[in-house]
Amino acid sequence: MAKTWRLIPSLEASGFTQMAIDEWLLEQHRLGNGPPCLRFYTWRPIAISLGYHQRHYPASWHDLKWQGHTLDIVRRPSGGRAVLHQGDLTYSLIVSGYSGRRRDIYAHLCQFLVQGWQRLGVSLHLGADKHSYQRSTNCFGTATAADLVVEGGYKAIGSAQLYRDGYILQHGSMRLMPAPELVEKVFGTTITPPPQLNLQATVIAETLADTAQDVFGISLETAALSQTEIEQATVFAQSKYCA
Repeated sequence: MAKTWRLIPSLEASGFTQMAIDEWLLEQHRLGNGPPCLRFYTWRPIAISLGYHQRHYPASWHDLKWQGHTLDIVRRPSGGRAVLHQGDLTYSLIVSGYSGRRRDIYAHLCQFLVQGWQRLGVSLHLGADKHSYQRSTNCFGTATAADLVVEGGYKAIGSAQLYRDGYILQHGSMRLMPAPELVEKVFGTTITPPPQLNLQATVIAETLADTAQDVFGISLETAALSQTEIEQATVFAQSKYCA
């Protein structure tokens, strides 16, 4: 397993661009053209991302607006259900060299999140409710063994994976300041009040990056995405992430 990973600073971009970059980075690593990566990003405009195999969702989502802007709908290369990307910070891991049950790999890769948020004063643990998840369009409507929740049941982080020839993309949404009225507008349900966090996304990303080095026993070298890389990722993805 590589001991030096690439840390890609936070990038704000459209959902299509973010999903294209994630899969392109996975493909580059698989082909031996890039190291394992850790990156953080945000979505602009606000978007709903669908799991790769999620075919059924309300047609009304295509007409949703928030603060005068239409919400994007994009498809992730990973599985799972719909995620509303508003008031969140997304992380992405590109790794290899792991074997065993996927559930165990999830648990291992999530340790940098668990320990990192512990450093920030928030205790998280893995979820367990799987059956109701299958009946929900909303990823954050219930928690599986791949998700992290706080005491009281609030699901703080939802993650999903894509495996390709033993190479893994794991990415997930960390809900920081979700707007309850928008959640209700999209999913028709209310949410458990989130923990009160007075933390900047930059502080969260820095803490999680430091924790990843300790948990995985690696060194991170910071290298932002170049415009050429972003363009290559966009061409690679073409239109596959448009819902």
